Amino acid sequence: MKLEGLEVLDVFITSRVRRKIVVVYAKYPDFHTHVRGLAKLIKEDPGNIQRELKRLEKVGFLLGEKQGNTKIYSTNKQFPIFKELQSIVIKSQQQTNAGRPKRTTTDVQLS
Repeated sequence: MKLEGLEVLDVFITSRVRRKIVVVYAKYPDFHTHVRGLAKLIKEDPGNIQRELKRLEKVGFLLGEKQGNTKIYSTNKQFPIFKELQSIVIKSQQQTNAGRPKRTTTDVQLS
């Protein structure tokens, strides 16, 4: 669903980096990674990611575990609204994908 050019999650989670992080951890609750691994995955600056990871850990959405000099983040499946947030993320992405035309082999230019 689009709202004047915005996706539904854009309205509720205004930080682009935080939104990307929430989507990854909500869609893949068994995902574990460190800041640089996540930066590579979502193509964002590690400094911005680290700031948002700390915020999400502080509110309880993520769990952080020190492994040597690295902190590994994972989803807190016991977070009070985890299931609801996961459902919102999945529905939002389904609606976004439903609005896109399906690609066919004729859409792809072969060289």
